[in-house]
Amino acid sequence: MKTIMTTAIALLAISAMPQPAQSHDKHSRDTYSAGEPGNPKKPSRTIEVEMSEMEYTPSRIPVKRGEQIRFVIHNVGKEDHEFLLATTKENLKHAEEMKKHPHMEHDDPNGVRLKPAKSAEILWKFTKRGTFEYSCLIPDHRDYGMIGKVTVK
Repeated sequence: MKTIMTTAIALLAISAMPQPAQSHDKHSRDTYSAGEPGNPKKPSRTIEVEMSEMEYTPSRIPVKRGEQIRFVIHNVGKEDHEFLLATTKENLKHAEEMKKHPHMEHDDPNGVRLKPAKSAEILWKFTKRGTFEYSCLIPDHRDYGMIGKVTVK
C-alpha cells in the first residue's frame, strides 16, 4: 500500500509541473521539402540574410540543385523575427499553429527565431528543384509580407 501511495504522489507531482514551451514539430524523416540539413565538412556558398520589420534582404535567392548554402541570418529589426525554410503550403499550415502558440521555439535545422540584434546560421543543401520560401511565422509578420523565395534550378 505504501508503494502505491508513493507512486500516486509522484505522478501527481509530475502532472503539476509546468510544461516546457511549445516547440515546432521535429521532422521524423531524413529530408525536408526544401532539401536537407547541410554537411559542415563540405563546401558551401554563404548568403547573408537580414530580417527587419516585415521584410528580408535579399527577398529572392537563386540556387542550383545540389548546392549547399550557409545562410547567415541577422535580425536588424526591433522585434523578434523568424526564418523558416519550407514550401508555401507547409509555412501556411505552420502559421496557423503559430497563431495558437506564438511563442513556439524552433528545434529544426531549417528554421530559427531571433531576437533583435542577434544572428544565427543555417546550413542547407538544396536537393530538389522548385520554388521554396523562407518566411516569418510570428503572427501577422507573414501576412504583412515577410516572405522570401528560393528558386532551385
